[in-house]
Amino acid sequence: MSVVRPFRFEPCDGCWVMPPPAQRMRDAARVNGHPGLLALAIMMLTMGGEILLAAQPRPYVVGPNDVLAVTVFNQPQLTGKYVVEADGMFTFPLLGRVSVGGLTLRAVEDHLRERLAKGYLKDPQVSVVIEKYRSQHVYVMGEVRQPGAFELSGPITLVEALARAASTTDRAGNEALIVRSSNGAVPDAATVESASGSTDAPVIRVNLQSLQTGTLSQNVALWPGDTVFVPRAEPVVVSGHVKTPGEYFLRRSMTVRQVIALAGGVTERGSTRRIQILRLQDGVEKTISADLKDQVQPGDTIVVRERLF
Repeated sequence: MSVVRPFRFEPCDGCWVMPPPAQRMRDAARVNGHPGLLALAIMMLTMGGEILLAAQPRPYVVGPNDVLAVTVFNQPQLTGKYVVEADGMFTFPLLGRVSVGGLTLRAVEDHLRERLAKGYLKDPQVSVVIEKYRSQHVYVMGEVRQPGAFELSGPITLVEALARAASTTDRAGNEALIVRSSNGAVPDAATVESASGSTDAPVIRVNLQSLQTGTLSQNVALWPGDTVFVPRAEPVVVSGHVKTPGEYFLRRSMTVRQVIALAGGVTERGSTRRIQILRLQDGVEKTISADLKDQVQPGDTIVVRERLF
């Protein structure tokens, strides 16, 4: 169930509860030169920045290279910052090597508390927070300018992830798919493609046009390990007597007139009254006489024929 909260980060037993300040999104968008993301980030600042979380927050799981800030009440010699090593362990005074890899922050607190209570301290009070997030990533794939894995320094939203990937390409479609892996594994391209067409897969679909125009409910909070996949827009082909024939990409519902405009318009020899659409229906290509106001479908070929006189 979706939850709306003020735009700030609040600790919640190690959960990823809130995104980082909107200022970070604004800066990232400005650096990468994406006006739509910049406008959205500025609007979030001016509107008080309420966003919609697409799912209940997932407890953060400690991993290698994370820096933990451990506080033991009234025990300054035990209080400090500790780096989790590659094997998921760190060295703690009195206890020696402590294994925390794969544990939530609450579980780390309980583990330290139990071990300190066994012959070292009476009723120890332990608090553990993440000083630096270094073990978790989100992955951005598909039609973005700089796809890859992005190391998390704290909670992150979809707008931030797209800004860090230098925004979408000219061929990006209308949606972004957020794929969540139940076992923590990074999904490959085949898995993402399969999930994109499934209604049962753990996929969150985000309308990028709504996101860019300021629908804050589309700016979901990402979980560590999420994969953001931006599919390519569906193509149409424009041929015949147009100025720039070729393949074009549909990002929204478009008419024949609008698609022909993308191709530079009709030439002097072309006729707006002699337009055909070649459309594949049930495996059979059909030729349809078209009007400028007719809707174009993905995969269509629009042919502008020559004037009769």
